[in-house]
Amino acid sequence: MSSPAVAQVQVQKQKTTMKVVVAIDESEGSLYALQWALENLYLHPTPPPPAEEEAAAVITVLYVQPHFQPPHTAVPVGPVIFATPGVMDSVKKAQEQSASQVVSRASKLCQQHMIKGDVMVIRGNPKEMIVEAAEDMNADLLVVGSRGLGQIKRAFLGSVSDYCVHHAKCPVLVVRPPKSSNK
Repeated sequence: MSSPAVAQVQVQKQKTTMKVVVAIDESEGSLYALQWALENLYLHPTPPPPAEEEAAAVITVLYVQPHFQPPHTAVPVGPVIFATPGVMDSVKKAQEQSASQVVSRASKLCQQHMIKGDVMVIRGNPKEMIVEAAEDMNADLLVVGSRGLGQIKRAFLGSVSDYCVHHAKCPVLVVRPPKSSNK
């Protein structure tokens, strides 16, 4: 019969890394959440893998690019406004550039903290895609930032972090920015 301490050591050897998914967007709050996770979560495998083996990613940075929805009015009176193909192409190009900049900043943060991170860019409704991706990856923890919306704004605009907390199958950590930058 083994003691509880021995059993705990055996469990620790079996699971050496935690799968962490950090959802980011263009907001400073989401990049702060990534930085917080990199600084405060123990993300290095224990024991470290042999030098000839490449360590599995311990953190996945997830950026969800919303589908482009052309602007139009649904008002029964007055003109209906449609986006031309040129405008749609410009908006899509701007979205791709924005995604590239955000992903680049996230990759640099991971490199600065010497933590191997995979970066995924997917399209869809951010709320749903974040939860779905975390589930598909069998994440042990989902980290999301908070923009600090008040109750009224959250009711009208919705809250990605609130949706994740209520729908994700893994634990969700909502990281709020420091009060000084929340003003």
